[in-house]
Amino acid sequence: MVAFPDEFYWIAAFAIVAALVNSAGIIAIFRHREWAERSLPYLMCFAAGILITTPLIHALPNAVGNNADAGFTALAGFLFMYLSNQVIKRRTGEETLAFGVTAAEGIGIHSLIDGVVYTVTFNISLLTGVLAGTGLVVHEFAEGVITYLVLLKGDMTERTAATYAFFVAALTTPIGTFVAYPLVRGVGKSDLGLLLGFVSGVLIYVSAAHLLPEAQSYEKEHSMLALLAGVGLALFIVFARAM
Repeated sequence: MVAFPDEFYWIAAFAIVAALVNSAGIIAIFRHREWAERSLPYLMCFAAGILITTPLIHALPNAVGNNADAGFTALAGFLFMYLSNQVIKRRTGEETLAFGVTAAEGIGIHSLIDGVVYTVTFNISLLTGVLAGTGLVVHEFAEGVITYLVLLKGDMTERTAATYAFFVAALTTPIGTFVAYPLVRGVGKSDLGLLLGFVSGVLIYVSAAHLLPEAQSYEKEHSMLALLAGVGLALFIVFARAM
């Protein structure tokens, strides 16, 4: 029987849970559309709070500690997400692509990167992986909902939109995780710091330029409390681990 390192099981668990949560979002909007749309802004704000706190408080300082040039790769990660979103939006002419998961191409790229994030962060430390993974898992529900709604607007039937959303949004995250795992395992600590810097830039973009603007467009009452709850949870995990 093949023995895997402990972090592999954490990575696999988060990747599978992410796919399940994404699928839950698709099922919720498919069967309970009113409830899912009402809950969506709060979930996005909560996820954004976790994802903005993780790189600024923990991941990016950790990356710079392993490699002083990690700030440059963090900028590269942020710009990569921004430019890829702009390219997808211009190619399709859809404004809703600002959220990054409108077209199948955008959904696939976004979800694959999520999978790589799990692999890189857990190879740095368990704490880094849990923090980043928690925020990403929460945002998977919102991604499943948005993916279904956007595909539905493309003149698909409800069942077809749900099926395509599952394949291009839910399954691509574990695929990205397991493809990246053997590649990341062979990377040295200094290079891993550069990768974590890139991932930090991705997380900052997803939270500050991706989830928050979309959540704010709904103008829901108490959404700020959901954001602060996400920040509070991330800080609690960091300080609890340090004690």
